[in-house]
Amino acid sequence: MKQIRTALLICAAPLAHHAYAQSQPLAGVIDIHTHSAPDSTPRSIDEIDLAKLAASRGMRAIVLKNHFAPTASDAYLVQKIVPGIQVFGGVDLNLSMGGMNPEAVEKIAETTGNRGRFVWMGTTDTCAAVVQSKVTRPCVAVARNGEVLAEAKAVIAMIAKYNLILATGHNSGEEDLLLLREARTQGVARLVVTHAMLSPTSMSIAQMQEAAKLGAFIEFVYNGVAGPGKQFDFPDYAKAIRAVGPDHCILSSDMGQPGNPLHPDALLLFFEGLNKQGFTQAEIDQMSKTNPARLLGLSTNH
Repeated sequence: MKQIRTALLICAAPLAHHAYAQSQPLAGVIDIHTHSAPDSTPRSIDEIDLAKLAASRGMRAIVLKNHFAPTASDAYLVQKIVPGIQVFGGVDLNLSMGGMNPEAVEKIAETTGNRGRFVWMGTTDTCAAVVQSKVTRPCVAVARNGEVLAEAKAVIAMIAKYNLILATGHNSGEEDLLLLREARTQGVARLVVTHAMLSPTSMSIAQMQEAAKLGAFIEFVYNGVAGPGKQFDFPDYAKAIRAVGPDHCILSSDMGQPGNPLHPDALLLFFEGLNKQGFTQAEIDQMSKTNPARLLGLSTNH
């Protein structure tokens, strides 16, 4: 009997690769920033397998993000194929989508199944991202001389019309604040600053606090503290989250890159790291369950 017990313990050991994972499962967690195949950029997992994996871990929802193609149709099909989890998508207004193109926004809003929720105001092709890349090529502009451009205002009007989510994308911190102010003027109710601390956005704590006062959630992603995309350490995130307040923050993975952990595993590592910085389970739940549910328009009594 003793030998049997020992064997069982040995077999069970690999399941406990994080003590935090054992005591704090991902039930009810929502990841609003996932990358997956099919994509024109290499990805570690396809969206069907990602949804299956997330569902198997008890996650409530995922948002499919693609820099170059809309994902509302994909979300509808994945939702139909994979039971037990909600799947959402949107459109990223890079050059492949025509830049600040309100028609692209309208089409994802009208796509079958109402799975298109997010509008990212450009990422890889924003002028801030292009300047940072030091490559001379066309870019998608949202503002000039401290004013939001007419085409960006038209996109924001379409977001307001369909009650979609404005995600600021990879614009500068100053441009993000201009977009948020314009969005509030036009009645957009759901706002999120895309991984606010990461370059080229590089928001200061004061800017993040101002964005939160404008009604935006501030997104923090695991991709910023680990792997090739690492720009910060956990204490940097902890300081910013404390200054902004967990009520205004969302934790996401931003995973899908080959060589990085898969999305649910990354989230466990993310939560474990923040727990070591003194964040309580209630605060982590607020940022990974309640706040993203509010952003997506889902019940917070899940």
